[in-house]
Amino acid sequence: MLDDTLKTQLQTYLGMLRQPIRLIASLDNSDNAAKMRELLQEITALSDKVSLDESGNDARKPSFVIAKEGETHGVRFAAIPLGHEFTSLVLALLWTGGHPPKVEQDVLDQIKALDSDLNFEVYMSLSCHNCPDVVQATTLMTVFNPRINVTVIDGALYQDEVNERNIMAVPATFLNGEMFASGRMLVEEFLAKVDTGAVAKEAEKLNAREPFDVLVVGGGPAGASAAIYAARKGIRTGIVADRFGGQVNDTLAIENFISVKETEGPKLVAALEEHVKTYDVDIMPLQRAVGLAEPAKAGNKHAGLIEVKLESGATLRSKSVILATGARWKNLNVPGEAEYKNKGVAYCPHCDGPLFKGKHVAVIGGGNSGVEAAIDLAGVVGHVTLLQFDTELKADAVLQRKLRSLGNVTILTSAQTTEITGDGTRVNGLTYTDRVSGDSKHVALEGVFIQIGLVPNSDWLKGTLDLSKYGEIEINNHNATSLPGVFAAGDVTTVPYKQIVIAMGEGANAALGAFDYLIRQ
Repeated sequence: MLDDTLKTQLQTYLGMLRQPIRLIASLDNSDNAAKMRELLQEITALSDKVSLDESGNDARKPSFVIAKEGETHGVRFAAIPLGHEFTSLVLALLWTGGHPPKVEQDVLDQIKALDSDLNFEVYMSLSCHNCPDVVQATTLMTVFNPRINVTVIDGALYQDEVNERNIMAVPATFLNGEMFASGRMLVEEFLAKVDTGAVAKEAEKLNAREPFDVLVVGGGPAGASAAIYAARKGIRTGIVADRFGGQVNDTLAIENFISVKETEGPKLVAALEEHVKTYDVDIMPLQRAVGLAEPAKAGNKHAGLIEVKLESGATLRSKSVILATGARWKNLNVPGEAEYKNKGVAYCPHCDGPLFKGKHVAVIGGGNSGVEAAIDLAGVVGHVTLLQFDTELKADAVLQRKLRSLGNVTILTSAQTTEITGDGTRVNGLTYTDRVSGDSKHVALEGVFIQIGLVPNSDWLKGTLDLSKYGEIEINNHNATSLPGVFAAGDVTTVPYKQIVIAMGEGANAALGAFDYLIRQ
């Protein structure tokens, strides 16, 4: 199961175990059980602190529990956790074996203080790059609180269960048998949902923050770059973000980031966060900005300070602000899209593609993202229908050639999607208008992946500063906005090209512009 490189890496990690652990396997006679047994045997062969017990009798077979020696409580994998989940497996082994996690002590204290029985079931796919965050968050909670349990379930391995529960997007998290959350979540987000009063406590802490010289709103490439450049000037810098990394978290292959031949979004995000943390930056994650107020007038105790209001009820103040809130996937805004979101309507082919194995799906959008999605899905699903509104595809020629070479892909141009249909619980097709003939046609299918571009995250700024007709923040060549002391950078602005490398440069420019503004006040 493991190649020599992975074995060497895993053996090094297992050398960090501080106490014995036991792998309790529940197996049957299936091929997947044989593969799981092979993986577990390979793990136990790498450390004398790991033992294998095949006496488990869990209802899900095959599965296994990672528990401390002499105990049965632990992290359960109803999966063969390789691919994107190999890191989750390693961390579960290390944390169970006493190796300390790299999280703040107050997070661990909050986990240990939870006093209710929480039974999580996390459905994931091995190709999902957002799933490990959820798996690792629930794993951490399970290891450090005996009243918390988690079962990590590979949707491709337990497809009947996935169909029965109408799970059509991962990660999907159930709590005590009920749907709890869909999508990527960090441990702090889990705690905020299960620990009543946590949001109010955090808002109280944020309200007590001293004013910043530069406050960056947004944690993507532009925001991270702006924070680094500001902090290097030796001024008080803060960064507040809904999620660090922003849209890059949902990007799989990155092959045009200069000096790095190839990387993946989550890896780049981790590197960005690590770089920001090397400077004296006050990082405030999992906070959504909902309001911006111009500098208070003279005579006010907060005179000259710009206020950023957060969804939690907290207010942060700063002498200057850099807006780097990025963009989000654009919606079709047709009947059925909202109703069937995560019930067949999806936006991440890498995450959710394996759930549609052998099925008929559609991809809407003929740009690079749409064509790349169709190519990826074609290797997993039974058939892909790609619909493009325009008369021709807009993707790079090399991608178009690859797409047209695939035998299980149908390309429809001049096709305007008018409705996504379903049976009340899941998608069963879509209706489109042929823009040449005017005819309305229906395609029977089980999934729709929407890839039609991005929309700026600027709704909360309407009426506060100047926005373009597309909702982008208007900036000058110093990245200054129409509001004094407020700058902006990245995909949320009128900068014409939405690229990671450009966003980073824009973040640096905004920070330099803000610093120039400060020294002239």
